[in-house]
Amino acid sequence: MAKKVTVTLVDDYDGKSKANETVQFSIDGVAYEIDLSTKNAGKLRVTLEPWAEKARKIGRTKRKGAGKTTSATDREQTAAIREWARKNGHNVSTRGRIPADIVAAYNNAN
Repeated sequence: MAKKVTVTLVDDYDGKSKANETVQFSIDGVAYEIDLSTKNAGKLRVTLEPWAEKARKIGRTKRKGAGKTTSATDREQTAAIREWARKNGHNVSTRGRIPADIVAAYNNAN
């Protein structure tokens, strides 16, 4: 016996209409996508249009890749920055990101 599975996208905004498109947008550094009917997608675009007309375009957002791998030289450099920072009275954690002002101070000193 054969089975046929049908997936129907429903409008995320009203929860009733059939979604015809996926709309992507971002605000405050967070990217969103929402499945909408043609009617609601149009409403969203009309609502955002006055704001978009006044805004600066920065290009399309890029999808994140697999991530950057850290090389041994990067690890050695961060270890050197942390050591320099501690010797020069800066409070720096043993792991995680080094604050930009400490990196800048290290670069200026070396």
